[in-house]
Amino acid sequence: MEEIINYFETIPSSHRSLILVGGITFFWVLEYAAPLFKFNYKKFKHAWPNIFFTLTTIVVNFFLAFILLKVSDWTVANDFGILQWLDMPLWATILLGVAILDLVGAWLAHYVQHRVKPLWLFHLIHHTDDHVDTTTANRHHPVESVIRFVFTTLGTFIAGAPIGIIMLYQSLSVVLSQFNHANIKLPKSIDNAISWVIVSPDMHKVHHHYVLPYTDTNYGNIFSIWDRIFKTFSKINNKDLKYGVDTYPDVTSETKIGKLLKLPFETKYSEAKEVESVAKS
Repeated sequence: MEEIINYFETIPSSHRSLILVGGITFFWVLEYAAPLFKFNYKKFKHAWPNIFFTLTTIVVNFFLAFILLKVSDWTVANDFGILQWLDMPLWATILLGVAILDLVGAWLAHYVQHRVKPLWLFHLIHHTDDHVDTTTANRHHPVESVIRFVFTTLGTFIAGAPIGIIMLYQSLSVVLSQFNHANIKLPKSIDNAISWVIVSPDMHKVHHHYVLPYTDTNYGNIFSIWDRIFKTFSKINNKDLKYGVDTYPDVTSETKIGKLLKLPFETKYSEAKEVESVAKS
């Protein structure tokens, strides 16, 4: 375990890029072999906007990474945070650290973005993909990337996480997100078993169903336990799944990148979300 943490403490950028590209490539190929849905679409054309948003996420995280490093270094130097206060074996420290970062940096960030209207307007870009596949995992508006970074930094502060654990968490987060968005069909028994520990493809696909209340469930990214604890876990038959957002039927996976970037700032969509909020209550 110590060797793993030592590796992630100094993981080269090239290796992080390899994890990202390797994950997409692996699940992309798997989607051809065992697809959940046989989409009638041009796979490369569909992937382009999602790849664009993947690149913007990389840029945002690159320029803000020093903040995460400074916060991590401060917590370790000042013995602040849950991991600094507990005397545990290394394996337990790693597991708890990744769990806290997943809870705050992923689950809580995701939950808040669905509950706070201005944040939802940026997050909805992710949900407007009506052909969900592994590339959808990184379909995030640049402002959402900043929002998620803030929550990851908060998780680092609360956990008192060393940089090695943070890098391990981010690598796992990338691969697991690609996995649970991938358009792949697992045997139902295996998918159900997986969903008791980590977020499985069938579990996360429920979150991309186009109408409430399913859209507001299954927020998890790595561990599925958070949705079970906070009672936001739900199921739906795969045959009943329909991707997209019902209040934005004209915005799909084919929508141009420019429109997607401007979407959160357009008044008519803000008004549409207001109608949805009223309907929800």
